[in-house]
Amino acid sequence: MNDITIEAQPPLEFANTADVVIFGSGIYTRDIAQDQQILGRLAVDPSTQLVCAQCSGSLLLSALGLLNDLPACTDLITKPWVIDSGVEVLNQPFFAKNNIATAGGCMASQYLATWIIAKLAGKQAAEEAIFYVAPVGEKETTVAHSMSIVMPYIE
Repeated sequence: MNDITIEAQPPLEFANTADVVIFGSGIYTRDIAQDQQILGRLAVDPSTQLVCAQCSGSLLLSALGLLNDLPACTDLITKPWVIDSGVEVLNQPFFAKNNIATAGGCMASQYLATWIIAKLAGKQAAEEAIFYVAPVGEKETTVAHSMSIVMPYIE
């Protein structure tokens, strides 16, 4: 999109052994969700990995059978496709259960980041990371807000 090309370093199968897998969003997500040659290369396991989706990435989680009775968050363009795949779409920016998290809307990516850091390194590490990247003059309120969205989903 917009003449931006991203070249993969390791093969796609690297996702199967990564600690965290984030399914991003893009204009070809719907095509990829129907491409068994691509999906067949993925065997991510939420019992041992954190598995996340941003916007249309939720459609890929559904196509991979990872949402099994879980609701999801997604962007408004992708919402009908995720619903058609049999997944309930929530009208909120973030949802997580166990090791699966979804976020809807580009700016909701901060909640995925907060959740990942909190899950892997703890609440204090998440607060410190969000404080570091938050806008000047909004640091405390940004940290408080991000933590208020994510902490209900941290076991």
